[in-house]
Amino acid sequence: MRSLTLRLALLSGVWVAAGLGAAAWFVAGVVTRQVESAFETRLGALLDAAVAATAIDAEERVVVTRAPAGADFERPLSGAYWQVTAPDGAVATSRSLWDQVLPAAAVGHDGVLLRDAPGPRGEALRIAERDVVPAGASGTTHVAVALSRRETEAEVARLRGVLAAVFAVLGTGLVVGVVLQVVAGLAPLRRARRALAEVRAGRREALDLPAPAEIAPLVAEIDALVAQNRATVERARAHVGNLAHALKTPVAVLRNALDATPPDIAEIRARADELERLVQHHLARARAAATAGGLAAEEAAPVAVAGEIAAALRRLPSSRAVAIAVAGDPSLRVRVGRQDLAEMLGNLMENACKWAAARVEVAVAAPRPGRVAILVRDDGPGLAADHAAVALARGGRLDEAQPGSGLGLAIVADLAAAHGGTLALERAPQGGLQARLELPGAARRAAAA
Repeated sequence: MRSLTLRLALLSGVWVAAGLGAAAWFVAGVVTRQVESAFETRLGALLDAAVAATAIDAEERVVVTRAPAGADFERPLSGAYWQVTAPDGAVATSRSLWDQVLPAAAVGHDGVLLRDAPGPRGEALRIAERDVVPAGASGTTHVAVALSRRETEAEVARLRGVLAAVFAVLGTGLVVGVVLQVVAGLAPLRRARRALAEVRAGRREALDLPAPAEIAPLVAEIDALVAQNRATVERARAHVGNLAHALKTPVAVLRNALDATPPDIAEIRARADELERLVQHHLARARAAATAGGLAAEEAAPVAVAGEIAAALRRLPSSRAVAIAVAGDPSLRVRVGRQDLAEMLGNLMENACKWAAARVEVAVAAPRPGRVAILVRDDGPGLAADHAAVALARGGRLDEAQPGSGLGLAIVADLAAAHGGTLALERAPQGGLQARLELPGAARRAAAA
């Protein structure tokens, strides 16, 4: 059964039906016992009246001086009968018995005996009887009063029918109410499904639904997932556009070098290296964009990563004249994967070496709990405050004479944002540019020797 509404409605209906059925059975039993108890109480009262009216006449015969009141003992076969049996076996009966007698009772009983027996017309009778000794009698006299059960059984049947109808109407109303309640209760889920279908079809950007507290977290998580997927797609589009933009000039230069006579092999190799670097950059960014939701589980030590990058940069011809210094607490760690941290620091330190006059400094510190700041400074010409936005834009280049594609700082900013960090360009104390990269901090570990 795939419908949650139908499943809940059926289960609720079965539960209501079972509960009301048990209640109806219990109430019917109580009512039946009450009616039968009232019937037997009436029968006992008639027996007491018959016993009180039993006496011995002048001829020492047992007689009933007056008929018990409360039943039709005078109309033949009326269903109400009394019978008195004298010690000598003589029987006196009510006019209603006509020429019939009540079935004999079992002998040897004490007190009042209640039993069922067939009547003169075969109807079911309830008989109350007892043995008494009237004043002046020489032996025990047996007194019996009988009433037909027809009216009592008809009354019980009528009451059971009324109870069945009442509980059936009540059960139907409860089942209908439960079904309506289930349908109304699940309406927010149906609205969420329709809204999600509209999101998938592109007719809306998010669910953005008022939802009850039980499903509000689900709606919020779906909206967050949709926003994350949209951001991933946008980052992927931006990376593709950046790559296309960055490859345009190297490809044109490479084509010119190939068309030259003879081909410029040195230029071809240089452009091929640049193309490879750009492709690697954007492949790394594409991986980061695709897995941005699960990057925070990795950790890395900025001092160690910066030291490795500094060692690599010192071996490059373009950076041999620049002194690179790395300082900071080696135990500080950030919640960023090592490869992504190396990508960010590599771009920042390479950019600093490109513009530095003689020195590049990398400082790692914890400005406040939960955050780690990585400062990359150079002693170059620096950057005007109004040029920071251009430098951080994708493809933004302030000096076309310098090699590069203008993507490095934008890549660092995008990747830092994906990890919950920030990148800011400031003026360094020594007059050059200071790139301030702040990332979420992780628990410290003992620094490796």
